[in-house]
Amino acid sequence: MAPDHKADERFEASEPTLLVNRWLRSVGTQVDPATDSTGEECPVLDWAASGCMDLTGPPDGPPDLSPATMYGLLREVLRALAETTGTAVDLDPAIALTGRAALTGLRRAGQRSAGGASRLLRTADGWCAVTLSRATDIEAVPAILGEQCDDDPWVTLESAAQRWSATELADRAQLLGVPAAALPPIPHPAVPWQATRIGAPTPGRTLGDCTVVDLSSMWAGPLCAHLLGRAGARIIKVESLHRPDGARADPGFFDWLHAGHEFRAIDFRSETGRTELGELIDAADIVIEASRPRALAQLGLGPDIRPHRDGQIWLSLTGYGRTDPMRVAFGDDAAVAGGLVGRHDGAPVFCVDAIADPLSGICAALSVAAAIPTGGGLLIDLSMRDTAAAFATAPPLTHGPHQVRRSADQWIVTCEHLHRTQPVLPPAPLVDGVAC
Repeated sequence: MAPDHKADERFEASEPTLLVNRWLRSVGTQVDPATDSTGEECPVLDWAASGCMDLTGPPDGPPDLSPATMYGLLREVLRALAETTGTAVDLDPAIALTGRAALTGLRRAGQRSAGGASRLLRTADGWCAVTLSRATDIEAVPAILGEQCDDDPWVTLESAAQRWSATELADRAQLLGVPAAALPPIPHPAVPWQATRIGAPTPGRTLGDCTVVDLSSMWAGPLCAHLLGRAGARIIKVESLHRPDGARADPGFFDWLHAGHEFRAIDFRSETGRTELGELIDAADIVIEASRPRALAQLGLGPDIRPHRDGQIWLSLTGYGRTDPMRVAFGDDAAVAGGLVGRHDGAPVFCVDAIADPLSGICAALSVAAAIPTGGGLLIDLSMRDTAAAFATAPPLTHGPHQVRRSADQWIVTCEHLHRTQPVLPPAPLVDGVAC
């Protein structure tokens, strides 16, 4: 049986490769530390060149370099993914983190998320991120506050937040299904996923032999499917006939994620549709889902209910993991929950664009790809909050310091150790999924 890694496990790792191997051991594999590619690379300069730094910080002030250590860890995760698949899954980390912003023209906005749906609110004891991305979230604001809301809901929330602790405000919102998260005073290391045995392994397969049924939507799950497809898997994208993927609102982004995939629109409300969906799930080698556990359970389709074929891998990708099934999260508030934020004048600012989404999608793809050569037969429980925490506590830089200064019409980062400078670049526009 594969070991269970607890979400609150504490550990230290001095190198990105060692940290990634710690994660990979839960699915029975590892990468060779001798091939660690960090060398004389500088994550801070990479951060500045990637577009990530340009998306982090106040809208009218300097871009922030404080989360840059995570960039070195991300490079190592992507290197491990390429090595594990044995294919050219050479996703540029800059594209992964800033591709949506490039397509939609997003910019850094400090304590407002780049996408505009989330805000960091000062509370009596710290900070809390709240996301109002759906009409139902806005409608829930009076109930969160316990009073009528006649003004702009954000104005009212910002005022009321100072009456409560960050945890109290997050809990009040979560009770009503509104994504919210208290910013931890100190981020704690975490393992992005846990793996448990659900079936006998079937060794000898590659991703090229596998069919993936993707029940997820938006960003993290589809990015995982996108990467598995690039590694050779057949991807079947399933959408509810009554509730298609919300990412379709950004056609360029949706097309980038789902190029080359097969599509099925199924009526989840009908017995015929549920039967069709059950048959797809039962025949799949890999199932990707990002729903609350009870949602699929109500359809009779959850991983705790369905029988599993030998070797089947079930990826459950949720905000806080299957042990905390009622809490909801989107990419920006999940990043805050894990402590992955920038800093400006001592206050937190949002990091990039919904960064917990692409980080979770990449880690999910790595966990699944690593489980294939060992035979699968696993339920992989991936938490967006824990993924963000893992990157928020990435191994520290081994050199420094780094200076940020304004020069003419652009910001410049200097690495004194390497005697190199790097302009802070905006997210590069994408053409056919390639940064230009």
